[in-house]
Amino acid sequence: MFTPSSDDVRRFFCEAYRKQRSGEILSPMDAIAADWIVQHPEYADVLSNAEAALARDYSVEGGQANPFLHLSMHLSIAEQVSIDQPPGIRAACNALTQRLGAHDAHHEIMECLGQMIWTSQRNGVPPDSVAYVECVRARCA
Repeated sequence: MFTPSSDDVRRFFCEAYRKQRSGEILSPMDAIAADWIVQHPEYADVLSNAEAALARDYSVEGGQANPFLHLSMHLSIAEQVSIDQPPGIRAACNALTQRLGAHDAHHEIMECLGQMIWTSQRNGVPPDSVAYVECVRARCA
């Protein structure tokens, strides 16, 4: 299993952004990342300087959102939906997308994903994928 470091993740997004801007051929994963990067123009300055991105701290105490975490969550959700794992996430995402549009639907799903991860870590239990999908479904109403 591939477990990238935070520096690996930052390099990946910076490189996908660079390739997209220079018109280079993108790998399938680069293309998915670039699609989400385009929808977040507020991250352009961060993504345009890989060395600065590697050095930057996005601690909770700093009060600034981590663009790499945010983009990673978009990728994670896109992958989950593409393979319908956990089961039901595709239908729940599609219903939410019908209501809100794809980008806003992803942001709602991020809230549920974050809640599932937080609960899992806090309680020392495996992530509850059923509760995660139910959380997404509840946001469709």
